[in-house]
Amino acid sequence: MTALKKKFVKRIEAAGPMTLAAYMAECLMHPEHGYYQQQAVFGADGDFTTAPEVSQMFGEMIGLWLADRWIKMGRPEQVKLIELGPGRGTLMADILRATEPVEDFQSAIEVHFVEASIQLRAMQAKQVPTAHWHDTLAQVPDSASAPSLILANEFFDALPIHQYEKSGGNWVERMVGCVDDKLTLVGGPCGPQFALVPEVIKAGPEGSIAEVCPAALSIVGDIAERLGTHGGAALVVDYGYRKSAAGDTFQALQNHEFCDPFAAPGEADLTAHVNFEILKTAATQKGLSAYGPAMQGMFLMAIGLGARAQVLAQQGDDAFQASILADLKRLTATDQMGTLFKVLALQPHELAAPPGF
Repeated sequence: MTALKKKFVKRIEAAGPMTLAAYMAECLMHPEHGYYQQQAVFGADGDFTTAPEVSQMFGEMIGLWLADRWIKMGRPEQVKLIELGPGRGTLMADILRATEPVEDFQSAIEVHFVEASIQLRAMQAKQVPTAHWHDTLAQVPDSASAPSLILANEFFDALPIHQYEKSGGNWVERMVGCVDDKLTLVGGPCGPQFALVPEVIKAGPEGSIAEVCPAALSIVGDIAERLGTHGGAALVVDYGYRKSAAGDTFQALQNHEFCDPFAAPGEADLTAHVNFEILKTAATQKGLSAYGPAMQGMFLMAIGLGARAQVLAQQGDDAFQASILADLKRLTATDQMGTLFKVLALQPHELAAPPGF
């Protein structure tokens, strides 16, 4: 039994079942036993691989997209380049390298990381030593003269969710309880977050499962306030669905394989699919323009990934070329990351439409 599981068992015995959101938050971010306090999380030696870890081409394309937004804003002398959940810092390092040729861009940007994990901050500092770190987006200083370029790659999927199930004609919240020292899902009364469930899903059949992520709405609100006040653009890349739908997307990954999310708390990555329709609606209600969500594969090809792969492939032997083409396929193919992952752009109405959509 993991140390965190022991804490959960005692907590539930004393206070009763906990929400799935509370369980996720503790499993991922507990200051001592949380998943993101571990040393090996990303890449082949970790539990999952993100697009920046697949190929440098991903970060290069994202960097040029961000530089384009800066140019369309009129090349402001100061801009805050903010990444939410920057992992090991790989994506930002690739972005900074790729945008070096863009005149005056490097001198204008100030990099800010929103990261709560101490051990991940240490990794990020090795990649981007000039960055500034914050626990939340709201803590990033704002300035009337400095718009923001905000990037969130596989960030929203790790935010805690609430789950509900329609049982006996009524909705109950799926809670984490304990039976014979084993953590398991049990039913409980719906909390106030149930109001976020769309009516079309509430009217669904017996056995329907609904998911909501209040934290995601709060963060989109912070993004909208920052962009609406000071200008800029945001790009969200994550796996999820375009339209609100019923279903259970809560999952755990360990050693690149799906596993029981309740077996070893703190030792597996916990995520849920992102509801892009809800994010888009929240942003537009706050006064932003929203583009997408586009399929990741189509977006990357539209902004030049194919051409970049061709240039890189010409620089090596046959084995290197095959590697580049394999990376291209993994990022864009419909049976890999190309379709499951979506891309959403948010920006003020007055900014020219972004490429890729």
